[in-house]
Amino acid sequence: MLPKIINLTVKDVRFPTSLEHHGSDAMHTDPDYSAAYVVVNTDVGLKGFGLTFTLGKGTEIVVCAVEALAGLVVGKSLQEIVGDFRGFYRLLTSDGQMRWLGPEKGVIHLATAAVLNAVWDLWARAEGKPLWKLLVDMDPKQVISCIDFRYITDVLTEEEALRILLEGQEGKQQREDQMLKEGYPAYTTSCAWLGYSDQQLQQLCTDALNSGWTKFKVKVGADFEDDIRRCSLIREIIGPNNILMIDANQRWDVQEAITWVSKLAKFKPLWIEEPTCPDDILGHAAISKALAPLGIGVATGEQCHNRVMFKQFLQASALQFVQIDSCRLGSVNENLAVLLMAKKFQVPVCPHAGGVGLCELVQHLILFDYISVSANLSNRMCEYVDHLHEHFTSPVVIRNAHYMPPKDPGYSCEMVESSVQTHQYPDGDVWQRHLNK
Repeated sequence: MLPKIINLTVKDVRFPTSLEHHGSDAMHTDPDYSAAYVVVNTDVGLKGFGLTFTLGKGTEIVVCAVEALAGLVVGKSLQEIVGDFRGFYRLLTSDGQMRWLGPEKGVIHLATAAVLNAVWDLWARAEGKPLWKLLVDMDPKQVISCIDFRYITDVLTEEEALRILLEGQEGKQQREDQMLKEGYPAYTTSCAWLGYSDQQLQQLCTDALNSGWTKFKVKVGADFEDDIRRCSLIREIIGPNNILMIDANQRWDVQEAITWVSKLAKFKPLWIEEPTCPDDILGHAAISKALAPLGIGVATGEQCHNRVMFKQFLQASALQFVQIDSCRLGSVNENLAVLLMAKKFQVPVCPHAGGVGLCELVQHLILFDYISVSANLSNRMCEYVDHLHEHFTSPVVIRNAHYMPPKDPGYSCEMVESSVQTHQYPDGDVWQRHLNK
């Protein structure tokens, strides 16, 4: 008998990363990496842990949204939820009154992700498996039963999705063994935040190279001359054969993006990430078309609201790299839909990670994608940011610039309780000291 959820708590947990410019980019100059941190408690003592990622101010709004959703979760048994996970997902996203606040986007969808992440963590713990293994071991029909196909059947039907998963059964064990031995390829964003000095960038890139990193991302978009200098510096350090990506974090208009990136083409970036407004699908399509002759792809998705937007990005050939996010979309359920659409369109998935807990979460999704869906590592890698992992009970393990598959049961997003207490906003010790200066 699977446990019953008897209550749900949510806390506002913030880390003052803005003090050292960690996470800084052209649009988010002073982020404090934060999370709305959810714990679901059951009648047998088993707990599920989930979160959604934020940048400081406004986390309290997400906390309120989680509390508004709690009544849809408390009182349900895990068996009731996973027996009709598609129905449960739709229950959370289609409440007749709260749906007006989204639907399936914005703060209410971030809150939905936090709640569902905790439920998935609870399920994996109940089964005694890490989440990626829970997914890999599922019968394809059970995976399909977790996905809400509403609004995407013009691109991907249940029958097509099932066929993809059935085809993915071939060679699955070999790919799982490969991941356990080698891990999943990663790239680093930790070396070149926009607020870092040239000296800091140079030192961090050199250290990363010496640690085996071969794929690097640099933030751009605030000042063209700075971009030229910093891209020149990082390309000189990493050499001509290692991979470089650039990320503008939504800074430009469409034509401005084309002009600016064309001038950075000499540094041979693999992609330009979020060149313009994340909602502008046709703008991304125009940028993709203009940059294709230069061999530069467009990557986006970390602020893509839902599966419907990803559907349209793929339909419009508006991106060449799909960047799923474990907390922007509606948890595992909605990410499964995007992974399957990306497979149909043959577009590589390179997830957004970093922040608080995003690396811990998304590693599970990318392992499932390779083992059970894509069966392909060409042009695929997962972002890694080396911040705040020490605050988790099962932090990511990176070996030779690869994510090593987690072995602990769950979704890897349980935080160390002392970290939660000291960083809770505004009453935790860290914030009491910071706010009272």
